[in-house]
Amino acid sequence: MDRVRFGIIGVGNIGSVHARYLLAGQVKEARLCAVCDNDLTRHDAIRALVGEQVGLFSDARDMLESGLIDAVIVATPHYAHPELSMLAMRHGIHTLCEKPAGVYTAQVREMNQCAAECDVVFGIMYNQRPNPLYQKVKDLIDSGELGEIRRSTWIITNWYRSQSYYNSGGWRATWKGEGGGVLLNQDPHQLDLWQWLVGMPVRVRAFCQFGQRRQIEVEDTVTAYAEYANGATGVFITTVAETPGTNRLEIAGDRGKVVVEDGKLRYWRLRESETEFNARWQNGFGEPECWEVHIPTPPECSDHHVITTNFCAAVLRGEPLIAPGVEGIRGLTLSNAMHLSTWTDAWVTLPIDEKHYLECLQARIAQSVDKNVTSRTLDASGTW
Repeated sequence: MDRVRFGIIGVGNIGSVHARYLLAGQVKEARLCAVCDNDLTRHDAIRALVGEQVGLFSDARDMLESGLIDAVIVATPHYAHPELSMLAMRHGIHTLCEKPAGVYTAQVREMNQCAAECDVVFGIMYNQRPNPLYQKVKDLIDSGELGEIRRSTWIITNWYRSQSYYNSGGWRATWKGEGGGVLLNQDPHQLDLWQWLVGMPVRVRAFCQFGQRRQIEVEDTVTAYAEYANGATGVFITTVAETPGTNRLEIAGDRGKVVVEDGKLRYWRLRESETEFNARWQNGFGEPECWEVHIPTPPECSDHHVITTNFCAAVLRGEPLIAPGVEGIRGLTLSNAMHLSTWTDAWVTLPIDEKHYLECLQARIAQSVDKNVTSRTLDASGTW
């Protein structure tokens, strides 16, 4: 095999993005051979997008059994991610799943078990991990350059979404159709990066506002506080209803601080660690000598095709994945914990009580209201 033959399940907003870059040849070791969407009313538009040479299916199993594909991108609404991913794995199809891996961790735990049993490559579309800015931050942390992590703060409020966005699909922003709001749809990238960089907390206290600024069932605004085993703290603030928005990550350690904002990385390095300075300093006022250090980084890169290119390298040559699918449960654990903390008005200790979470979610699904809207495919080009 010199190129990976791809299928796509779900050719909506994000599925269309994947189809376009595959058709344009942006992934040299891949080609699009089949697509699947169960909405027959959309097949004419899909055919116009992919052309006559690409197989078009309405049933995922038929596509998986067609012999046309080696790998699949699962780009359906969230609840279907685990079921369709596991179906593909059991057919021996390499599987690249859109974020989030699923809606609740118990569902994704089953998915990961299936991945371990099947001899296929399993990746997740965390296309922010290759971003050189975050790659360098991880390098600074993993190398010990920042010292022991003391605090992290992420303000991610540039996920602006209008009411028309939510009105574009009946499943959007409902408990039974999507299972969550900004935490589950927009923030999986940041939640994944947060834990990838500073690790998983031991407990979380969150305050989610449900339908505060938009006519939706799920959360549109969140402020969360996290505590870590070493005593470090973290704050995560997000919304879809603020403009101009902010995307600012701060991580402070006892040897310095790093800030990522506006496509730039700033780094302040202490000449000696705060811990050492505090132990020796006897003059009251004063603080360690600090230098702002310029760290050159390549331009930002958050294109989906980067993850797909890496996925092909894993399939063809066994190269390591940037975003292994089995790691998708970690960011989802954080969003589940934030929901559960709000629902119970209490701290949530990790790992979460998966049974309790599912009971709370199912109670909200039971009260979820059908939306009377006409589904539309939006242009998602340029989004994360």
